[in-house]
Amino acid sequence: MRKWGSSHSFFCELSLDCERLLERAMAQQGFYRPRHDRILKVARTIADLEAASAIVPKHIAEAIQYRTLDRTFWA
Repeated sequence: MRKWGSSHSFFCELSLDCERLLERAMAQQGFYRPRHDRILKVARTIADLEAASAIVPKHIAEAIQYRTLDRTFWA
């Protein structure tokens, strides 16, 4: 289990696939650390809404889509 976040620390257990997907999005989209943390928070919320015990790649992908929309339309 990895500890993510700074001021709002929370715990997210990420599979290797989730980590790779998030790292790829960070590199391709130019995301920085605070955006990384927000993506994880959104992914955890999506997983919670699905009553999933762990974050899976589809949760990360959906969170990235929301954060990308946020960046596009409300930046």
